[in-house]
Amino acid sequence: MKAAEAVGRALVAAGVGQVFGVVGSGNFHLTNAMIAAGARFVAARHEGGAATMADAYARMSGAVAAVSLHQGPGLTNALTGITEAAKSRTPLVVLAAEVTEPRSNFHIDQEALACSVGAVPMRVTSAQDAVAQACEAVRRAVHERCTVLLNLPLEVQALDVPASLPEGAAPPPERAAVEPTAADVAALAQVLERARRPVFVAGRGARSPGARDALAALSERCGALPATSAVARGLFHGNPWSLDVSGGFASPLTAELVRGADLVVGWGCTLNMWTTRHGRLIGADATVAQVDDDASALGRHREVHVGVTGDVELTARRLLDSGPERRRRGYRTPDVAAALAARGRWRDVPYEDTSGHERIDPRTLSIALDDLLPAERVIGVDSGNFMGYPSMYLSVPDENGFCFTQAFQSIGLGLATAIGAALARPDRLPVAALGDGGALMGAAELDTVRRLGLPMVVVVYNDEAYGAEVHHFGPEGHPLGTVRFPPTDIAAVARGYGFEAVTVRTPADLKAVEDWVAGPRSLPLLVDAKVVGDRGAWWLEEAFRGH
Repeated sequence: MKAAEAVGRALVAAGVGQVFGVVGSGNFHLTNAMIAAGARFVAARHEGGAATMADAYARMSGAVAAVSLHQGPGLTNALTGITEAAKSRTPLVVLAAEVTEPRSNFHIDQEALACSVGAVPMRVTSAQDAVAQACEAVRRAVHERCTVLLNLPLEVQALDVPASLPEGAAPPPERAAVEPTAADVAALAQVLERARRPVFVAGRGARSPGARDALAALSERCGALPATSAVARGLFHGNPWSLDVSGGFASPLTAELVRGADLVVGWGCTLNMWTTRHGRLIGADATVAQVDDDASALGRHREVHVGVTGDVELTARRLLDSGPERRRRGYRTPDVAAALAARGRWRDVPYEDTSGHERIDPRTLSIALDDLLPAERVIGVDSGNFMGYPSMYLSVPDENGFCFTQAFQSIGLGLATAIGAALARPDRLPVAALGDGGALMGAAELDTVRRLGLPMVVVVYNDEAYGAEVHHFGPEGHPLGTVRFPPTDIAAVARGYGFEAVTVRTPADLKAVEDWVAGPRSLPLLVDAKVVGDRGAWWLEEAFRGH
């Protein structure tokens, strides 16, 4: 047995059941070995798409995933997707063949590339250690919640190893939850007891049913209003006191209520500039607390008055066990309840519909799609001026219904995100929400959607521009020829890939979407929505403050 086969078998035995990639000579044998060992392999049309599919799959499934790449250009093609995964701390193993001979045209410093984007570099160094090093890569990805680049030198892959070597491979033990100290729990209990208008903001570290239930129970006892960061959207779906997303996407009422809080607690949430609108959402006199199982995250983005190092669910349950069982009204007043019921969601906020005969208002489009599409859905959203509309106007059933690959703010990742999420949640309707720029940038993966037979709805918010730049620079009188484009019939492009497709200019055109939903959904559907593009989205100014 060659080392390449041994590594492939070991990775599957260690728990990697889903692999994405583009296969070339350097990763051919490794990938086939993983398939033979029982892993599912999905061939993408571009390595960037493969990396993002793997990232999204890992996020929505909760399982470690892998992406398999050719040496050199295979890795560099995937780098944006790897960067997004690394910044998001996605447990992902990147398997990259490697050339160590400097004279080879494939030679680059792959270890330095990994370090430059925040991934953890590792290498298989010998036939004897190949299996152990592969298993260690999986362990680190899971236990350290990180993206690992495992370099596989071609000469090591070709070495002989005993056929029995992979037999010792096994999944790593579960990551141990971090127990908070009694002193930290007591300090947080004290500020909770004093609070009269508490708000909980749950983030990536709270994305689990156990954490959700514990936080829901604690917020009910304390009279707190629960909210989430964008990546945890849907966590409190169905809770009548939910504020939905805090930050740049927040509705006017959510922003008002968060700003009025006398205590803000971040649960597995770093309270960064996006979640707090550069700090302006938190009142000057508010107490700020943060709970995170990574001590280095406490106070990273803003000063906190109480910091607790501990697992979100464990900490919430310790508070429930230690405090009085009486419920306090807190922020849960009749007036707040009435306001949330009337205007808590963006779709409930009145607006002037700017739709015409040729273009549809993106708010009108999004509200109509929310009503037409099945509630059991999983949404992948690309980046751009449009992105707040699908992110906030399309409801999701829970935290696994919204995949937000925006830590790096790259456009072009949305379609691949939706593919990975769809494979992780085959029980739900997958929806890809894209701008025209991102759609055309990632169009090669339309083939992957069709080839996999995914019943996906791809919605393109088409303003024929890089809208964020248009609305940021346009008001200052700058020329915009570099960021505006002539019309493209994206529906025709989709039909070429085997999609059903419809061009939407008015609400009446959405009848085709209704018919598709009611039909067999045997082909994926692309909606080329010609949206009104004469205004910047409400969150845009916040985004450019962070540049």
